[in-house]
Amino acid sequence: MTLHPEIAKLLATLPKPDHGTRPDPETMRAAEAEQVPPPEDRLPLHDVTDTTAATPSGHVPVRIYTPVEAEGYDLLVYFHAGAFFLGSLDTHDHVARSLAKETGHKVVSVGYRLAPESPCPAGLRDCYGVVRWAAEHGDELDWDGGNLAVAGDSSGGNFVAAVTAMARDDGFDRITHQVLFYPSLDLDFDVDRYASLRENAEGYGLETAGLQPFNSFYLDSGADPADPLVSPIKRTDLSGLPPALIITAQYDPMRDEGELYGQRLSEAGVDTTVTRYAGANHGFLANFGWIPEFSRAFTETGEFLNR
Repeated sequence: MTLHPEIAKLLATLPKPDHGTRPDPETMRAAEAEQVPPPEDRLPLHDVTDTTAATPSGHVPVRIYTPVEAEGYDLLVYFHAGAFFLGSLDTHDHVARSLAKETGHKVVSVGYRLAPESPCPAGLRDCYGVVRWAAEHGDELDWDGGNLAVAGDSSGGNFVAAVTAMARDDGFDRITHQVLFYPSLDLDFDVDRYASLRENAEGYGLETAGLQPFNSFYLDSGADPADPLVSPIKRTDLSGLPPALIITAQYDPMRDEGELYGQRLSEAGVDTTVTRYAGANHGFLANFGWIPEFSRAFTETGEFLNR
């Protein structure tokens, strides 16, 4: 299938990326913030509340989305995208709202610390800390003791894989599901490692040449791409991890690493579903989730969590 026409239309309006210049975090964050719709234009839910989660790494901002009024809820902890230096509770508010609506879960979105101001592994520790906090504060969250799922897109998908591994190693067995949307799982960036890095190198929004500069803030902190907590696909033993749903995009340079991770999870005995969305590019849920064939990914997530 060719690239979806709505995506192609938008990409045609964008300037050609300059991969020779390192991105400026403040400029890009300001541009992101300008795109955030006002509250009255957002998907309505029963309740949306900002608070903080007290974790071993500090007080982490979280936004809690309650889809409907009920006596109890399954929980979904969500880690937003942004190449570890972009994204916020606001920029991905619409993703969290859609997840709450389509899954019926109470969603806890994590405002983790960003590189370069807070180097690796600060953001990862925040995410793991909030998952543990959610389990420990189930009464306050009206958790019914059922699902405690984790989900994330792109770099947030990296955190999902790393958090579930940390939990398994710590003997924390409360995480029931993991959902990874077009995840960034290998920060090696050898262009010959995956065919999709060459097949989808240019012209689809996120470009292969941009991966290293975009993630440099995270790696410059001293993070080692060979470390499985930095590149979760490097983990040798994937057994014992929670059931996984991995969503990939046809025209994503990182498509193949997500699909290989799903294959390796399956080989390790993990109940795993991998779905490639035809005509989609990297970030399609955040940028084009209003398109019916792409919003299906939110529905699929709900079906996975509630089956």
